[in-house]
Amino acid sequence: MAIGTRLWRFPVTMVPAPDSAVQAAPAEARPVDASERLELLDALRGFALLGVFVSNVMMWFSGRVFRPPAVAEAADAAAPLLDTVTQYAYEILVSGKFITLFSFLFGLGFAVQLSRAEARGASIVPLYSRRLIVLFGMGLMHLFLLWYGDILASYAVMGLGLLLLKRRSARTLLIIAAALCFIWPIIQVVIIRLPRIMADTPEAGAALMKAARERSIANQAEFLAVITQGSWLNVVVQNARYYLADFLTMIAVSSPSTLGRFVLGLWAGQQGLFHDVSRHSRFFRRLLGWGLAAGVVGSSAGLTVHLLLRFKLYTPETLPLWFPYVLAPMRNLGQLGFAAAYVACITLLFQRPVWQRLLAILAPAGRMALTNYLSQTVISLLVFYGFGLGQVGKHGPFACVIFCLGIFSVQVLWSHLWLARFRFGPVEWAWRSLTYGKAQPLRRAASDSPPSPMTA
Repeated sequence: MAIGTRLWRFPVTMVPAPDSAVQAAPAEARPVDASERLELLDALRGFALLGVFVSNVMMWFSGRVFRPPAVAEAADAAAPLLDTVTQYAYEILVSGKFITLFSFLFGLGFAVQLSRAEARGASIVPLYSRRLIVLFGMGLMHLFLLWYGDILASYAVMGLGLLLLKRRSARTLLIIAAALCFIWPIIQVVIIRLPRIMADTPEAGAALMKAARERSIANQAEFLAVITQGSWLNVVVQNARYYLADFLTMIAVSSPSTLGRFVLGLWAGQQGLFHDVSRHSRFFRRLLGWGLAAGVVGSSAGLTVHLLLRFKLYTPETLPLWFPYVLAPMRNLGQLGFAAAYVACITLLFQRPVWQRLLAILAPAGRMALTNYLSQTVISLLVFYGFGLGQVGKHGPFACVIFCLGIFSVQVLWSHLWLARFRFGPVEWAWRSLTYGKAQPLRRAASDSPPSPMTA
């Protein structure tokens, strides 16, 4: 799905709260300066931004997910080998993995903000609440004026849950995260299949599920027709209809799992894992190995079901009743496993000077993640939708990936050029100014210097 995105600022060190006996008056809250940033996390955010962009274009903006089943089957069967390989690589390595990484970084950002608030002797609740309110407003505008797949509004709502967990112990946070990531998906399946479960007979339940699936396919076909031929106003109206009829339910039932990923980021921030990598290098090495193993096992389950359906050994209606209950937590295992492996790999590579210089190229794009995320929507709409260049349904997976790499390369270059002159991305500046209740200084002072790479 859509994203995304982790958009907060990160200081270089976790500053302990001052002793309450000698604590000075709370300092004024302010955005993080360039000198306080941790470039590793900016690079991770930039990397995640690319993966989310690929996911959004591959499945949503290109119209691939809206194809009628018969059309999709015929197209997949006739697809060139390069497209087939790209599709399977996407399913294993990308789908769900990068939005997981974004969600993790969201929770990590909260942990850093909490640490800074404690260092000032202030409560995080007022400032963080304002940040979420502004983010929610931006998300609603993005959702209803541009694209139904917005993640900003749902992130803002779920972000409130972090306020309830800010004082929990590390052990409690891990238990909560595990429950939300692996138990909630089973509950999610129960909620989705509740009409079938509550039906008088298995046959009646299957008929209800089939009817719901047919309604969803009809809604998708209607949406595809509008984005292929409709004006911007037609798309805005259909966006709202589709979001309220189909997409909102999916977002609502999956949000607790997203919160679980936030909680993992909060736990990592409390442990200071990224602020002293050398101290935690053994942890990251083990995380890389176990993450890869979990990613392969979890993703293999989903791939197996995909192949069973593709080669018509089963249909969605004839899958064994227990399949979804096993597949849901396994899918989450695959997403979390590969996301953890990506984090560990980049973190370890970042400790080597050559790799640090290469990976740091992504950091400015990560610093401007909100601006780049929204601009990706605008660019994709203008390229794929009917009121733009009308490329919906005309390109396979490989072409979509090349398109994303090209656009993201331009975004990286633009981010470097922009941040050489300004302190924030343009949308980040608006977000911070609204949050702090006054316009923040945007242009860099002559004495400012860009953040230097961190070698822990």
